Amino acid sequence: MPTYEYEPCDGDCTVCGGLFSLNRPIDREPLEKCPLCKKDVRKVISSFNMPKASKPVSTSEAKSKGFTVLKKIGNGEYERQ
Repeated sequence: MPTYEYEPCDGDCTVCGGLFSLNRPIDREPLEKCPLCKKDVRKVISSFNMPKASKPVSTSEAKSKGFTVLKKIGNGEYERQ
């Protein structure tokens, strides 16, 4: 379930702190009012988690995982490894 961040449309709020996060299903309608202070809110573009590779993947490891490994041999030409 994605996490959405919201902020009040006008000014800060001492009740909700001004910025809050909620886990909401994707198919739900956008939140329009703060559940605590009932002020109008808008969705904020927030960061997201993206996995990082801890080490480069070797050719043999990629092949063992089912990937096709290609090597560039010319201008727009590749061959299988």
